[in-house]
Amino acid sequence: MNRIFALLLKELAQLTRDKRLLSLLIVSPIIQLLFLGFAASLDIKNISVALSDFDRSKESRELTSLITNSGYFTITNVTDKYNDLPKFLDNNSSNIAIVIPTEFSNKLLRGETAKVQVILDGSEGFTTAIVMGYLNQIFIKQSINIISEKNSTISSTGGITSEVRAWYNPSLKSRNYMVPGILVLILMIVTTTISSIAIVKEKEIGTIEQLMVTPLKSYELIIGKLLPFIILGFINTTIAILVMRFGYGIEIRGSLVTLYGFTSLFLLTTLGLGLLVSTISKTQQQAMMVGIFFVMQPMMYLSGFAFPIENMPSVLQWLSSIIPMRHFLLSIRAIILKGVGFSILWKEAIILFFLGILILYFSIKKFKKKLD
Repeated sequence: MNRIFALLLKELAQLTRDKRLLSLLIVSPIIQLLFLGFAASLDIKNISVALSDFDRSKESRELTSLITNSGYFTITNVTDKYNDLPKFLDNNSSNIAIVIPTEFSNKLLRGETAKVQVILDGSEGFTTAIVMGYLNQIFIKQSINIISEKNSTISSTGGITSEVRAWYNPSLKSRNYMVPGILVLILMIVTTTISSIAIVKEKEIGTIEQLMVTPLKSYELIIGKLLPFIILGFINTTIAILVMRFGYGIEIRGSLVTLYGFTSLFLLTTLGLGLLVSTISKTQQQAMMVGIFFVMQPMMYLSGFAFPIENMPSVLQWLSSIIPMRHFLLSIRAIILKGVGFSILWKEAIILFFLGILILYFSIKKFKKKLD
């Protein structure tokens, strides 16, 4: 027992001597709890709606008011042109579209069933069923209100029903939504965590010092270290596309050139982060922990990969806007499932480009300083 106690003291002493590792073990759980506590919510709020009210009656306005006052929906676009609705769903300014047809109020007044068309963005995966559940509750409530006003029975007064169409993923298969997200996750693991560990390993075994005394310039050394992971990132992307197409039957609706272009922009950020992690880590263990707890997990929580961004507090929503994974995830799903191109996703491309250049610049600058 004494020997075990002595070994325990020795391990604790060794742990306390490694200040960086000790701080990671204490700080990282606090950060995870903060992120999860505020970001982790499967309830969906602030659902953006594109509305087309072709009836423009008292009854249609009452239904619209009930939808907006529910606390779940916000009307972001209003149009009297049905053909405008795809644009709002393509550019993600609206999550769903609601179409109230003509004769809506007349059917209700005649005691017939009035249909409301609901167009869901099937690329949103899990959220579509929840959103439809919210709307059905609203439709049932309004139907009961109409019945109560007429002081009649349900069988003689009709009501409101929904005619649902799911665009981009008509079968609402969860894998169509998840697989593109897994591609993003794989790219981040390979090009951030693995690249940082590989560079730190060079420090541990002393080969980085040997490279420094060669005629290699610092920028050549950095390019040489990062280039293999760029190639590996494109290989992984190609494999993932083939698996999606021939393994899962997910058709790539958009341009492959656009997809690879956005992948290149995302690699700028992930490789920059991998390089940055390697400069602040002395051991592979530290690099792995920093990469997982301070890069990968915050990105997963705040990017919309695991939890809806709309549910997060305003501060976290703002923070998520500078998370590269959020913009790449949105773009990759839009390209694969919606078939949209650069004309729709140009804002995401610009944000990814500037984030990538900024992160890579500071990472290279810090890495050069370490080399010097």
